[in-house]
Amino acid sequence: MASPRIVLISGSRRGIGAGLVNYFLALGDTVVGCSRGPSGLSHEQHTHFELDVADEPAVKRMFRDVRQAHGRLDVLVNNAGVASMNHAMLTPVDSARQVLDTNVIGTFLMCREAAKLMRRAGVGRIVNLSTVAVPLRLEGEALYASSKAAVEMLTRVLAKEFSDFGVTVNAVGPSPIKTDLVKGVPPDKMDAIIDQQHIPEWASVNDVANIVEFFARPESRFVTGQVIYLGGF
Repeated sequence: MASPRIVLISGSRRGIGAGLVNYFLALGDTVVGCSRGPSGLSHEQHTHFELDVADEPAVKRMFRDVRQAHGRLDVLVNNAGVASMNHAMLTPVDSARQVLDTNVIGTFLMCREAAKLMRRAGVGRIVNLSTVAVPLRLEGEALYASSKAAVEMLTRVLAKEFSDFGVTVNAVGPSPIKTDLVKGVPPDKMDAIIDQQHIPEWASVNDVANIVEFFARPESRFVTGQVIYLGGF
């Protein structure tokens, strides 16, 4: 892959996504971000698209613009995600659809369109975001954990389907990080999750970025279809 790289990060307006944007910009890469809202970041190597990753026409337009502007895509990080942290009995169907549309359909669309562009160069890296809620089977997160379990299976199958194109597909499952995604969760629940880790601490965006960068490196060409969870279980 060429250096500096062209990196596309979804859900890039805040939280982990915003941290990853800054991480790759600091490495000298050109970063394309996207989210439902505007970005407050101004940087000569950064562009931002406002869209819903589950909106197929909008996703296709963005990848067309990326192709026209840069001619290629080296790395895709599927960070956009929606959580629904309620008991299953209290979760309305509209919430279920939003979680599945964003986390599963959105990830699928982004992977599919990225592979089309990466295939032209014969190389590419896709990194999907999962969660430790999958191996922990966390109560109150049935939809969120199920959607991310689907993302993990998507990761493993696409790793096979895209291997002929020189494209690797992997996933990272962050342990709790102090972002907007968990700010409404009771502290005692977060403490109980963290206590189950081998490293009983809050993770940081840099911990996630370290794994994403490992998967994204040219030297990681032989690593695909893998899921790495942070914190240890």
